[in-house]
Amino acid sequence: MTDERQDELAKRLRGFGPLGILSNLIILSGNFLFAPLSAIFVLLWTRLSDTPWREIGYVRPRSWIRTIAVGILFGVTFKFAMKSIVMPLLGAPPVNQAYHWVAGNTAALPFMVYLMIVVAGFGEETLFRGWMFERLGKLFGSSVWAKLAIVLITAGIFAVLHYSDQGVPGAEQAAITGIILGTIFAITGRLIILMIVHAAFDLTALAMIYWDFETAVAHFFFK
Repeated sequence: MTDERQDELAKRLRGFGPLGILSNLIILSGNFLFAPLSAIFVLLWTRLSDTPWREIGYVRPRSWIRTIAVGILFGVTFKFAMKSIVMPLLGAPPVNQAYHWVAGNTAALPFMVYLMIVVAGFGEETLFRGWMFERLGKLFGSSVWAKLAIVLITAGIFAVLHYSDQGVPGAEQAAITGIILGTIFAITGRLIILMIVHAAFDLTALAMIYWDFETAVAHFFFK
């Protein structure tokens, strides 16, 4: 393919014409085959469309050690705050019944850890924060109100997709998580730390379920 044709392909992929819309639909449908295929498609789209990696939040941290440490600390603290304060105030049950089968189930741990790190940390952040923010940003612009709308839209989609397996409590938690992480991304434009936060958040939830201390955490402040 000549440089001229490559440039034309990249331009069409970045746009919202037939090819751009088709590429968006392919990305969105990827996870229906297997996760995190949508995120893999996002990386392929970014490369073929000549979209700067920075625009989907792929920015090299100034300090990997600091980023990892802060991400883990924030993710763990965030999960404990959600479980012990926010979700009880919303009337959520202390036990996540959708994943209670993991309690004490050592055989399930490798797959669950894969889900938490690869599917959630890498996959969901790349799709819902990185790619969706880039695409919606091209449509809405970069004003404060546009960014607020993008945060709410992406958090809403994130919540709806968690409803099918975790019900209302799962959707509520996903909405709040989406708003918090989306706001951070809207301000910083950096995705790596959010991947770490998301993975740490979910791994903390996994630990609570596996060692069966969800109820103790949920009742820490509210008996």
